[in-house]
Amino acid sequence: MSFCCGASMVGTKGTLKHYRTQVHNVPLLLCPVCHRVEVHYKVEHEYEILAEYAHGDGVSEIDFGDFIMEDEETIFGNCVNVEDEDPLDIVQSQIDMALDLLAVAKAIQDTKWEIELKKRLAVMSRRKARLHYNK
Repeated sequence: MSFCCGASMVGTKGTLKHYRTQVHNVPLLLCPVCHRVEVHYKVEHEYEILAEYAHGDGVSEIDFGDFIMEDEETIFGNCVNVEDEDPLDIVQSQIDMALDLLAVAKAIQDTKWEIELKKRLAVMSRRKARLHYNK
């Protein structure tokens, strides 16, 4: 499980550009709060090697899925949420985790952490309200 902004990151697949080469179907981790994206740590090394070789060979596009040996379940097995889940469920589980952590922060009297968690909860609450509005 990976964290950013204190939130657990969501597992997904996407396209990354490495110089002039687009690498499709790369397992990624996405922060639901700040939208930071990073290559999933289980395939980071393989991605770097493939992207460098593809760029060196002058390939404009390549599918990462053709070269990876692990399946999605193995890669994203440790993610709390994956992108193909209902967005409302993702936001709700992020809110639930933040509330649990807020209780811990209060118990250990970590005011800085409490403030960060409250900011995250505000972002997630706004996102939840938008999702309800759009349904």
